[in-house]
Amino acid sequence: METYDNWREEMRSAYLYGIMVRYEKNILHKKLFQDLKSAAEKQAQMWEKKMLESGEKSPAAFTPELRTRLVSWLISFIGTERIHFILSAMKIRGMSVYSNYHSEHRHTSLGSASNLRAAVFGINDGLISNVSLILGIAGANTDQHFIVLAGIAGLLAGACSMGAGEYISVRSQREVFEYQIAIEKQELEEYPEEEIQELSLIYQARGIPQVEADRLAKIMIDNPETGLNTLAREELGLNPGDMVSPVGAMLSSFFSFAVGAAVPLLPFLFSYSEMNFYISILITGITLFIIGVLLSLFTNRNPIISGLRMLLVGLIAGGLTFAIGRMVGIAMV
Repeated sequence: METYDNWREEMRSAYLYGIMVRYEKNILHKKLFQDLKSAAEKQAQMWEKKMLESGEKSPAAFTPELRTRLVSWLISFIGTERIHFILSAMKIRGMSVYSNYHSEHRHTSLGSASNLRAAVFGINDGLISNVSLILGIAGANTDQHFIVLAGIAGLLAGACSMGAGEYISVRSQREVFEYQIAIEKQELEEYPEEEIQELSLIYQARGIPQVEADRLAKIMIDNPETGLNTLAREELGLNPGDMVSPVGAMLSSFFSFAVGAAVPLLPFLFSYSEMNFYISILITGITLFIIGVLLSLFTNRNPIISGLRMLLVGLIAGGLTFAIGRMVGIAMV
């Protein structure tokens, strides 16, 4: 059954390469996909031969399933480049021509920046969602016991939801990576010469002369560990270094949301005063402004404008929930 699945994957790849060739405008990319189509068909024939040698029936003609048809429609409608991440997950090689994988240092820098940005967004989500909840409750009922209870419930519910969602997302992504890399490893062991040829084609599509591309591909594949990592990046557009821990991502998401959600709740936890409502708004506004300034590091925008924009978004969200809470509270009296 595994042999049949491998045959079907190669046939699916060949089918999609044909669609990509039809709609690709870049001449080098078109040639790459045409060559990869031929390579996929050749590998499918090898799997079919293995099936026959092991006594299995010859597979019927390939019929694309619904997902493959949908992806082929997307290729024809919006192009290969815009859905290259979907194609990578389907083991369509050559997608790295649409990505920028230039050096390990760049991977590390981008990964760190992405983690920091995700943490900032997590804190921002927790802050806005919980301050909106607290203001909504305050609009309906000024009893601080209700406000504290609602704030803590919002913090825990939101943090658990964010953590669970991040775990499922990262776990699913990791499973896709592991599956694709396992198949690539098997193919590297089964027919290394074909893998060298495919890697060389990708290098040629980037403008490297054939002789140099062949030599570089052979050097990469001759070292099993380096070869596997290179194939994952260059053929599948996957970076093995991106296989982060689902548990780590879950905890990071949980705590970043919780930190943000705790900010508007702090005044109500330390004293029972009528000023807590205004202190909560003040520290929330300051924190929102700081978050906007931090986000300007990623957007290359004016930090003051970015901070004021984030403050305005928070004020609108909080003001709306407060007004709705006030109307509900009046209606229930």
